Amino acid sequence: MQSTRTKRSVNVTRLIYLLVCEFVGAMLAKNELGPQYIWVGISIGLLIAAFFIFVESLMKPFSLRELSTATFGLGIGVFCAFLLSKTGLFSLIEIIFRDQVSSMSSLMMAFNVTLYSSLGFLGAVLALRSSRNDFAFIIPYVQFRKETSPGPPIVLDADAILDSRLTGIITSKFIEGDIIIPRYVLDELQVMANSPTPARRQTGRRGLESLEELQRSNLIPISIHDSEGMNPEETMDAKLVHTCRLLSARLLTTDDNLTKAARLNKTSVLNINELTQALKPRIAVGERIQLALVRTGKDEHQAVGYLPDGSMIVVNHAVDKIGSTQDVTVISTLQTEGGLLVFAELYKREA
Repeated sequence: MQSTRTKRSVNVTRLIYLLVCEFVGAMLAKNELGPQYIWVGISIGLLIAAFFIFVESLMKPFSLRELSTATFGLGIGVFCAFLLSKTGLFSLIEIIFRDQVSSMSSLMMAFNVTLYSSLGFLGAVLALRSSRNDFAFIIPYVQFRKETSPGPPIVLDADAILDSRLTGIITSKFIEGDIIIPRYVLDELQVMANSPTPARRQTGRRGLESLEELQRSNLIPISIHDSEGMNPEETMDAKLVHTCRLLSARLLTTDDNLTKAARLNKTSVLNINELTQALKPRIAVGERIQLALVRTGKDEHQAVGYLPDGSMIVVNHAVDKIGSTQDVTVISTLQTEGGLLVFAELYKREA
């Protein structure tokens, strides 16, 4: 798996960095203190390397996007500190504390460090808390979005991938944006494909085949996102919401509970079931419909036909019209657990 290879690459990089720090420390100790103090340089190099490796491990959830955002905010904070230092503020402080402080240069250095670090910190934190629209306000006409992507990316969960309607929605170009498959979702499909239960195994394989078919079609860019910083104790729904917020992406799913939870977390959600409901034709009493009659109804005089969405229409006194297409008029509707049941009569043209 790619995530395993990534972990190995990171560990090799850490080892190389550790060896380089120890080597540099040993060389400096040998040249400055003598060969008998090489162990001091190795120890210092080991401590420095351990410290930065520890910092790197704490930054696992920190993506390259967030790093660039924090760098931008840091630059703004440092620039503001530079402007303050040129306004005569230092001269004012020097006049105020001239008699109280013996070493004015040390005070000014401490004030410089405090000013630059504090404003740099505030700038980085404010930038991380800001949205893309805030950056567009600061820098007019600039949007931090790839030109190749027509819209925000879309994160798929396992339910959406397993839904047979997904391929049709994507091939129709009804949605726009790069498709992102989180690594943990792909792992879930692989676990299903290797399940000892035949039905579950078949479902997992169908999902993987659907993804492979979409990737070969080149209709829309599909990429795998490695989320190594995720808490393994988090639920799958929590991971999906966190990934969407991290990537400023929309979530495509068929899970109604996940849809509600994501919206409570102010995450944009596209629910395939909601789309299907929205596309269902609205049938009103008195409406005229052209319908193919295919079988008899519950009563002897009734004929039955079906709408494209599967809704059943029962036509009274039309049993002799079975096998033909007729114009019918809706006289009543009834919502049942199985769907919408519509009653109609043959359309009669007025004389």
